[in-house]
Amino acid sequence: MKILIADKFEESGRQGLQALGCEILYQPDLNGDALVEAVRSTAAEVLVVRSTQVTAPMLEQGALRLVVRAGAGTNTIDVKAATAKAVQVANCPGKNSIAVAELAFGLILALDRRIPDNVQQLREGRWNKKEFSKAPGLFGKVLGIVGLGSIGQHMVTRAKAFGMEVVGCDLWLTPEKAQEMGIHFAASAQEVASRCDILSVHLALNSSTRGLIGAAVLDALRPQAYFINTSRGEVVDQAALAEAIEKKGIRAGLDVFAQEPAGAAGAFEDPIVRHPNVYGTHHIGASTDQAQEAIAEETVRIVRVFQETGKAPNVVNPF
Repeated sequence: MKILIADKFEESGRQGLQALGCEILYQPDLNGDALVEAVRSTAAEVLVVRSTQVTAPMLEQGALRLVVRAGAGTNTIDVKAATAKAVQVANCPGKNSIAVAELAFGLILALDRRIPDNVQQLREGRWNKKEFSKAPGLFGKVLGIVGLGSIGQHMVTRAKAFGMEVVGCDLWLTPEKAQEMGIHFAASAQEVASRCDILSVHLALNSSTRGLIGAAVLDALRPQAYFINTSRGEVVDQAALAEAIEKKGIRAGLDVFAQEPAGAAGAFEDPIVRHPNVYGTHHIGASTDQAQEAIAEETVRIVRVFQETGKAPNVVNPF
């Protein structure tokens, strides 16, 4: 079986795939038209990607039978086009959950203690202890979580370790389940926002979540509240967030944006990251060695089962 890997992928994963007898074509910088041509010319049966966009023209070329998203979200893959071409799309859910939760909590801490601004001023040769001695602190504060899947549940654990209370909502959550988890139940994202000091979003992007965090939710936040998004930029109404930052003094930690460069590097022009109330990172939530090793191991398992049965685990489209 020939496998085209069009993103950076752990060596352990490449070795694991070779151990299955697969021919590995490792071209981590492919995207756009170059990837279309590579899919066609290599006749690869399996395509492995991380953040690279997989479009309909790519799926219509060559001999693809399986696309593996080496991560959780599949919004960068045209799943509808894949289904039409009988190409299975599989992902690696839950393997990066701890890494994303760690970054989300890092952003909370950075906002509370203004860590990036401290670092910047020291690098500029400025000592400003009086200014940076002001911080609200996290103990006893309420963390609101919208989306209590694997990442959201890891956020609960970390919040409790910091002595915080948690209020959350999810489609599956009931008051009884919330009580078992030791958190407070809320019926909606707007209710969560109205009851918390810090709102953290952990939602997959789909038709029902796109723009879910809009003006009504952001207006419900208290002035000077913190807002964290490490899920997908498109789940948030960007204009409403910018207005909340400007008018309510909301401070935001953002790892994801609605308009991100297609590749690993490039120009980035979103003006929201220039606001002094915003700390941005480069969509790196899943980018720890631990997470990538776990994802590589899961990718190897997906390909092995696909080899053996013709049906990949974790398939997100109907087969």
